[in-house]
Amino acid sequence: MLAAFEVSRRIQSQTKWFSNKKITSPKNIADIFIPLLKDELKEKFLLINLNSANNIINYSIISVGNLNSSVVHPREVFKSAIENSAASVILMHNHPSGNCKPSDEDKNLTKKLVEAGKLLDIPVFDHIIIAGNDYTSFVEKGLI
Repeated sequence: MLAAFEVSRRIQSQTKWFSNKKITSPKNIADIFIPLLKDELKEKFLLINLNSANNIINYSIISVGNLNSSVVHPREVFKSAIENSAASVILMHNHPSGNCKPSDEDKNLTKKLVEAGKLLDIPVFDHIIIAGNDYTSFVEKGLI
């Protein structure tokens, strides 16, 4: 029982570290999440919810896949955004392979989620891929 309380305390302290942290650039968000995703062995897709001042509200793990893919549906992505009253979102996932180049599948999914966000009036600010200590920003690459 004490171990469970300790794990909960640690998770809450990590959440407080970045909650209400203002996001000003893709590098800024990558620096926060690289330590959380760089050593993952399975692909994880996260949604980072932002308030109207671009401060992080929280993040949600939307999907955990296998070595090189995960299933992501717009319904699940924007459910989290709506439940957290997000003004905008940042999409993020890792590539356990170490290659942070976006695949065609990544590009197609991003396009689909950006369009869904427009319909819901919840803009997608960026999609960031983490691979080891490196990252790729769709905004920096001109893909959004």
